[in-house]
Formats: sequence, structure tokens, C-alpha cells
Amino acid sequence: MSTASITASAGNPAAIGPRAPWRDWVALALLMFPVLLVAVDNTALTFALPAIARSLDASGVELLWIVDAYPLVLAGLLVAMGSLGDRIGRRRLLFVGGAGFAAVSAATAFAPSAEWLIAGRAGLGFFGAMLMPSTLSLIRNIFPQPNRRRLAVAIWAAGFSGGAALGPIAGGWLVEHFWWGAVLLVAVPIILPLLLLGPALIPESRDPKPGRVDVPSIVLSLLVMVPVVYGIKALASHGPAPEAFVSIGAGLLMGYVFVRRQHALARGTAAAPMLDLSLFGNRVFSTAIIANVLALFSFNGFILFLAQHLQLLEGMSPSASGVAMVPALIATVVAGLLVVPLVRKVRPGFVVAGGLLLSASGYFLVAFGDHSHGPALLLGALMVLCLGVGAAETISNDLILGAAPADKSGAAAAISETGYEVGSLLGTAILGSILTASYQGNLRLPAEVSDAAPAGSVGQAGETLAGAVELAQSLPGPLAEAVTAAARSAFDSGVHITATIALVLMAGACVLAAAVLRKVPTAK
Repeated sequence: MSTASITASAGNPAAIGPRAPWRDWVALALLMFPVLLVAVDNTALTFALPAIARSLDASGVELLWIVDAYPLVLAGLLVAMGSLGDRIGRRRLLFVGGAGFAAVSAATAFAPSAEWLIAGRAGLGFFGAMLMPSTLSLIRNIFPQPNRRRLAVAIWAAGFSGGAALGPIAGGWLVEHFWWGAVLLVAVPIILPLLLLGPALIPESRDPKPGRVDVPSIVLSLLVMVPVVYGIKALASHGPAPEAFVSIGAGLLMGYVFVRRQHALARGTAAAPMLDLSLFGNRVFSTAIIANVLALFSFNGFILFLAQHLQLLEGMSPSASGVAMVPALIATVVAGLLVVPLVRKVRPGFVVAGGLLLSASGYFLVAFGDHSHGPALLLGALMVLCLGVGAAETISNDLILGAAPADKSGAAAAISETGYEVGSLLGTAILGSILTASYQGNLRLPAEVSDAAPAGSVGQAGETLAGAVELAQSLPGPLAEAVTAAARSAFDSGVHITATIALVLMAGACVLAAAVLRKVPTAK
């Protein structure tokens, strides 16, 4: 093992020579397997839902929980697992998570019932929460030298983006050629290289002075994140409802209790705080977190309405829609890699601000463009957005890791990952709710539709774009065209509104990043 790796294992950054040892880069390659696994698992299952419904006779509520059980548990445990890795060893936690994820995936692939599958998805969330913070915090300690760390973070982000792009394509292919369980079973061969070669090539690292694990803080973190995430997802699925706001309110109340407990533990000696709140006192750390959250907010909000537009208004199949988005997702990877040498000449804060400005530009094209002449404009706007997200995310993640002490890298990585989850959920929930409300308020169907339409179909058309498209398919030609035109107009009105809101948020984030991060020096 290299001297740099040994020093990093003790939790202290060290200067390394002009060339990193080959084993450090091989260790990074092995860390990409769990990153790829989690990214693919996030998106691939969507294409298996119809097959799951037929095979397991799952109800609509059960299908919803099959999707939601994983992110609910994952988001609830990210901070706890990041802190646990600091204490017991990040590599150890990574291996436990990888082995558990593979085992649960194999068992869940052959689930005999919907209930079994829901429990399996929750188990995957439990072990998945061990993987992502561990990979990012290990990168922080394997590559203490800033330039090499920045490149490693860019590769890490590229693996995540590549997995997200691969997920829909791989999921559709596996379901088509095998069965729905193959989407889960594929986790086993993906994780095997890490488990077989990782012990010899990935150095261990941990907090050299860990405190006692505080179980009440872990429980409180679950009581914070699970209700908040559930409430946000309920808003995205069903719109404003008392249940969603009560759930979010309960989570925020538990958040207040959690923060009070962390402050109390920081002043005492009985147990160390699970989350070092002093990290947020660092303006670079806090601003980079905000940039991360808003970058994911913009990306997932965009994907939400673009997927509907491509499939329902352009008539593309789900797999064809996924393929159409691949060039833009590749642009995310390319942008993340290109900004690594750029920050040697341009201050990182301006690179982050520039990425957010590109994201705002993508939304500008949507807000003020004409979407009625095919998907080219929206796909071009997605390309611009992805270039901005790739640049902003890579550098903001590096700033998060660089601003945190090495011995707290697990907690810092967990906070960054939680930002990913919250940003993704907020983009879907907030922009999705506004889009739905605008569509419902602006839809004007021809009066003749009520007489010609099947019972109940007009009500469904008034709720969602999918309902309107289904209604149009049941009507004669001229009337079907009128319904489609009305639905397109109502949907586009919502898209313009959400795009304008996202544009303002991205522009504000750009100004914030430029103002707060402008003094961060260029890489040496």
C-alpha cells in the first residue's frame, strides 16, 4: 500500500507525489461497481412494473410501495450510515452493504408475492444506504491531493450518471428477454468484483477518535427523513393533500428534536453527535450543498415533464424515450470530466456558478420556446441542462469533501447524498405538482366530448395528460385531434410555468454560488 493510502487510512490528508499509485486508481475502479449498481437500480425497475403487476397480481397501492420502499429507507438511513462508517470503517461498511445488497437482490428477484417484493425493496434501501456515502468518503481519503481527488469525484459522478442512463435501457432489455426478476438479479455479478478484489486493493479509513454510536440519533434521523420523503412523494403523486403536509410537518418537528440532540451531544461527553452540525458553519460546504440540491431539483423536474411529452405527445415508446435522452446524459459525464482541468485556471466557485447558469439557460429555452414542432427543442434544452448539471455537481461535490475534515468525510458524503435524494424528490414533487395543477386548470375539452366519450374517461382526462391521451384514442378522428390539441395546450402551459420557476431558482443559485464561492482558490 502507498504511503499516501496509509496516511489517509488514519483519517489525515497527506500530500502525494506527482503520480498516484496504480492501486489507488484500481481501487477507484472497484468503487464504481456499487455506484453503477445503485444508479441502475434507481431507474431500471420502472420498466418492470407492468410485468410485476401481472406476475404477482399487485394492486396499485402495492406497486406504489414497491417503488417507494427503496428511496424511503435509503433516504432515512444515509446520514446514519455515513456517520457509522466514520466510526467502524468506511471500507468495512461498504463490503457489508455490497454483500447485503447482492444477497437481498437475489432473494427479491424470486419474490413469490408483492409483500415479499416490498420487504425486499426496503432491505435494498437499508444496504444501499451503506454504499453511496462509503464510496464518496473513501475517495476523499484515497485521493487527499485536491487535483487527483477532483478527477476521482468526476469519475464517480460519471459512473452515477452513466448508471442512470443505462438503467432504463438495461431494465427494458432484461424484462423483454428474461423476466422482471432479472432486473434485480443483475446486482450479483455487478457487485462481485468489489467483494473479491476490494479487500486487497481498497484501503480502510475511519475517524481516528470515534465516539460511541448514539442509537436515539439514528432513530430520530429515520423519523425525520422518512416522513418528509413520504410527504414529498405524496405531493408529487396526489397533489396538495392534508396527509402530505401532516407527514412533512411531523418530519420537520423531528428534525428540530434531532438538531437539539446533536447540539446537546456536542457539548457533552457521553456520546459523540451522529451529525457534526459545525460542518454547516462552513459557507463553502453549505453553499455547495445548496448547489447540489438545486442541480438535482432542476434535472429531475425536467425529466418529469420531458418523459411525459415524449411518450404521450410525441408517441414514443418508453425505451425509445430513454434512448433519446442518452446523448444528454452522456453530456453530463463529459461536462463533469472537462471541468477538472478547467478549475486549474478558473476559480471553482465560478465553474459551479457557470454550471448553474447553463442549467438556467436550458430552462430558458423551455420557458420561452415553442414545443409544438417535435421534440428537438426540448431535447436540446435537456442537453444544455445536463452540461450545466455535470459541471456544477462535480465541482460542488469536490468542494463538499474538501471543506470537511478527512475524519468526517463519511458524514460529509452522507449529507451530499441526502442532498441528491432531497433535490430529486423536490424537483419531482414541487414542479410536478405545479405542472399538474396548471394542466387541470387550463384544460378545455370540446363540449361534444361528453356525449361521445366512455363513462368516466372525461374525468380521467381532466386529471392527467395520460388520461387525455387515452380518451383521445377512444374518439373518432376530428374529435380525437381536438382533445389532443387541448391537452397539449394545457400541458404546455404548465411546462412554461414550471420552467419559469426553475429558471428563477437556477439563476438565484448561480448568483449565490458566485458570491459565496468566489474566494475559493483555483486548483494548484
